[in-house]
Amino acid sequence: MELLTQNSKLKKTSKTNNLRVFNFGIPAQDTCLWAGDCKKYCYASKGAYIWSNVKPAFERRLEATKQDNFPQVMIAEITRRKADVIRIHDSGDFYSREYLHKWFKVMESLPHVKFYAYSKSLPLLKGERLPANFTLIKSEGGKRDDLIDPKSDRHARIFKTEAELIASGYANASENDLIAIGSNPKIGLLAH
Repeated sequence: MELLTQNSKLKKTSKTNNLRVFNFGIPAQDTCLWAGDCKKYCYASKGAYIWSNVKPAFERRLEATKQDNFPQVMIAEITRRKADVIRIHDSGDFYSREYLHKWFKVMESLPHVKFYAYSKSLPLLKGERLPANFTLIKSEGGKRDDLIDPKSDRHARIFKTEAELIASGYANASENDLIAIGSNPKIGLLAH
């Protein structure tokens, strides 16, 4: 089973940045416990994510996360694919502290790989010491946006137009996802 994939945006990001960038996705409907307004425009609830030949792969990956050996399996997959950067959850989110800690084990075992995730699972992440090679982007639009300080936290906001995004001082990560881990902590994305 392929645990790591590349959606069209990450394929383009890989090519543009000359890096091996992969993503790991699980079903959004089952794991986005703190989703709020974002449910209205969730790209992971439509299109290719729900095709009959794609949806089962997301479900199989979710089941893999529940296994005790998930960290070892993921470490082997990342090593085999010679990944430079891993986006955790192009679909889905951290659904339990146990699952979050499994990812921390993976990160700590692969310090040369960069990991990042957009997340609304802020109650699970609160108070956690994040590994040095992990960038968390707190994603607005969830039930606990009160846990995001837009003045100091790296965070993502959805915009309707590129002009609005730029005027607000956000870095546009709509085409190149690695901008999310760049120097500007204000990450802008265009609504799909």
